[in-house]
Amino acid sequence: MKRFFQPIQKDGSSKKPSLSSPEKMYSCSQSPEKTNSGNSIPENAEPLKFVTWNANSFLLRVKNNWPEFTEFVRRIDPDIIAIQEVRMPAAGSKGAPKNPGELKDDTSSSREEKQVLLRAISSPPFGNFRVWWSLADTKYGGTALFIKKQFQPNKVSFSLERSGSKHEPDGRVILVEFDSFCFLNTYVPNNGWKDDDSSFKRRRKWDKRMLEFGCQSSEKPLIWCGDLNVSHQDIDVSHPEYFSNAKLNGYVPPNKEDCGQPGFTIAERQRFSTILSEGKLLDAYRFLHKEQDLEGGFSWSGNPIGKYRGKRMRIDYFLVSEKLKDRLVACEIHGKGIEMEGFYGSDHCPVSLELSPVNEANGFKATECGPTEN
Repeated sequence: MKRFFQPIQKDGSSKKPSLSSPEKMYSCSQSPEKTNSGNSIPENAEPLKFVTWNANSFLLRVKNNWPEFTEFVRRIDPDIIAIQEVRMPAAGSKGAPKNPGELKDDTSSSREEKQVLLRAISSPPFGNFRVWWSLADTKYGGTALFIKKQFQPNKVSFSLERSGSKHEPDGRVILVEFDSFCFLNTYVPNNGWKDDDSSFKRRRKWDKRMLEFGCQSSEKPLIWCGDLNVSHQDIDVSHPEYFSNAKLNGYVPPNKEDCGQPGFTIAERQRFSTILSEGKLLDAYRFLHKEQDLEGGFSWSGNPIGKYRGKRMRIDYFLVSEKLKDRLVACEIHGKGIEMEGFYGSDHCPVSLELSPVNEANGFKATECGPTEN
């Protein structure tokens, strides 16, 4: 989620972690290969444990918070890690077409940053994963998806139209298809404060496309995660009245439903409700946790210093098709408190999901999920 209390800090020259040499980087154009990680994985097994995290600059987290995040990954042992706000630019020199599936490395500074990142993700346990990138042209936005090498996706796409070659602007989408479900990682545009092309209009357009995507006929269940930049209910924010009345520089939108904190306006919440109901999706965390948790029930937290101290929102989600509700084992938010324990330097904390294994009673078969590519 866009920070409202201070500018994003620039990538500094912090001490680099002492890590092993980088492995080959896997781009979006490469087909995944089955590998033996040493674990006993049944044939046709699919991922069951997932983590989503808005890192708010993956490079900064590597430089400043990597040991702690590494220990978290070891402990949770996810099969898939979905990252938002990578904040690394796509490959391509100035004025040339960009490749959103590759990290920029045509300048000395970008090569150094790429090497730092590659060293980190080639070390254990991240070396056991294959990674796909969808990046913006500049140090903005971007998503990444880490999948354990023993799991082989049927297809990887980078747009809501399921196009493997076309990437959403700002690298906002990675969609993966497995035999029994589809997995969608998104960094949803922030609503902003004004009714212009970069704020309300952009978010309305995005929500309309997500509604269309969710309503496409498909028997294959969907797992949709990421920074969805909306708090659905009053219990999903720490201070409902404060957020409902929030303003930027005193500006009041012409429509009452657009007033308030981005992510907590009436219009956004209503559209989110429609996406859930029409797409037959469940909010996994709220399905399993009915009551508000004032200590650990929020995934975004304001700066501990300033007017946003203690102001928190739940805007990072796992949404799952209703068909999967009987397979829900756990969905947990891993940060807590206004001092942001478990946030690993970001303004967001990781959220995890666990499913029970598929069997004949709850198994599914389908050819595609979402709209088909023209």
